[in-house]
Amino acid sequence: LNVSAFPMSIQVKLIESPSGIADCPGFKTAGVACDIRGKGDLELLDLALVASEEPCHAAGVFTLNDVCAAPVLVCKEILTSPSAKVAGIVVNSGNANAATAEQGMIDAKEMSAIAQLETGIGSPFLVCSTGRIGRKLPMQNIKTGIAAAAKALSEESQNSLDAADAILTSDTRRKCATAQFTYKGTTLTVSGIAKGAGMIEPNMATMLAFLTTDLDVDNAALKNTLVQACNKTFNRISIDGDMSTNDTVLLLANGKSGLVPDDSPELLQAFREAVFMVCDTLAEKIVGDGEKITKLVELIVEGCQTEEDAEKVARCVGNSLLVKTSWYGSDPNWGRLADAAGYARVGLKEACFDIHYDEVPALIGGIPQDSKLSEWKAIVAKKRFRITLNLNQGSGTFRLLTSDLSEAYVNFNKSE
Repeated sequence: LNVSAFPMSIQVKLIESPSGIADCPGFKTAGVACDIRGKGDLELLDLALVASEEPCHAAGVFTLNDVCAAPVLVCKEILTSPSAKVAGIVVNSGNANAATAEQGMIDAKEMSAIAQLETGIGSPFLVCSTGRIGRKLPMQNIKTGIAAAAKALSEESQNSLDAADAILTSDTRRKCATAQFTYKGTTLTVSGIAKGAGMIEPNMATMLAFLTTDLDVDNAALKNTLVQACNKTFNRISIDGDMSTNDTVLLLANGKSGLVPDDSPELLQAFREAVFMVCDTLAEKIVGDGEKITKLVELIVEGCQTEEDAEKVARCVGNSLLVKTSWYGSDPNWGRLADAAGYARVGLKEACFDIHYDEVPALIGGIPQDSKLSEWKAIVAKKRFRITLNLNQGSGTFRLLTSDLSEAYVNFNKSE
């Protein structure tokens, strides 16, 4: 069904001050501290539990890294059946359970089993982990944490915020987003939380994102919707060009509203828009909280012969260390942009090439607009700005959210 062929008459809005999963009816959450990092810190929240009142449909999108963490493999196994239903998600931070061989698989499966046992819910729990690679999980701490989280499960907003905090690693702040719309007098919700600050580059990033909805959506429709949203959001962000072992985005639908999007093209389109808006908001929050960044840059590449060409240009520019460091220095060195765009090798013609900082031209038809230098400098000094590269050769476009690169990033990661 091509829902884009139908006019959008339902208004979807992001809510202010979202609480994450608690905004969606029918889900309970908890975030607890169980010292997964082994530093004796019993105040740092590091394990989260999300549970649905009823077994729910689910879909996931995962890392393409050949070194794939055990929890990713367990999630894929659980979601193999087209009719699979899950109870929720159990997730820890501080340890990725990646490159942990057979023991990692045993531990990931045990996390799911313990969550089922402690909550008394018969359906399996999806499992996620994030943190340092190559270390075995401290399973006794994990068991204690899951038991505590199961007892603490609640629909309260504070619990949801605790869960959003518990999944963080090098992040400096929690990331929540909620979109709502009304259909036939019923308010419907898509809510989500995410983590991610470093090792950010598609396909996806060192990121986890968990979305929930109270619509009744089957697994196939959830997967289709989630893939489309991820391709336009989480797969279009980059901080440092590194792909992770644990990237996971999960979408759960508990059907509490009783409304089925497949019954109405208009409703299905609104649902897809809500999922996109939540993913897009979380993606921008991830880049905005990148490890030791000082600038968030919206990079627009247009006028390419194909979208694939536009993506090549965007990634060459957005991942260039020379470009990133110039942004950090608030230096509008558009020559570095042109160089990076050129080595994408998509047939760029210099005489047709335009560059703009926000709306201010830097290069038009290959001719520098040097009189605008002071304006460029003012723009690149901002915390968030946009750069548009137009090759004027076709209709292919691509949008990438990226960042600068600071010496603080190097210092932070050399000690990790």
